[in-house]
Amino acid sequence: MDTADGVRIAAPHRELLDQILDKWSLSVLNELCERPCRFNELRRAVPQVTQKSLTATLRRLERNGVIEREVVSTRPVAVRYRITPLGKTLRPPVDVLLAWASRNMPAVERAREVFDGGEEAGA
Repeated sequence: MDTADGVRIAAPHRELLDQILDKWSLSVLNELCERPCRFNELRRAVPQVTQKSLTATLRRLERNGVIEREVVSTRPVAVRYRITPLGKTLRPPVDVLLAWASRNMPAVERAREVFDGGEEAGA
């Protein structure tokens, strides 16, 4: 599929966007934009995420170069995560998407109500 400016949305693009814009990634990135965090700090900051999901999210973000993992030589050894320069470049486009969502949420909610009402009526 091509966008209005001629950019082709290919499988690699979809995969990358799925991985960096998913449910937990946005929350994790939001925290890491503020400061580096240890795993348990992220768990407290995003209490709904399970340990398994947080681990998978952090690995995906690290694999894509958006965050980096630093082993801190303390006793016991700790791991701290921080956003990379590449990851920081995500902030402006994500802010645009969030602003769009805030601006358009009433229209989206109305559309959902209309759709859900039509479903109940057997449409």
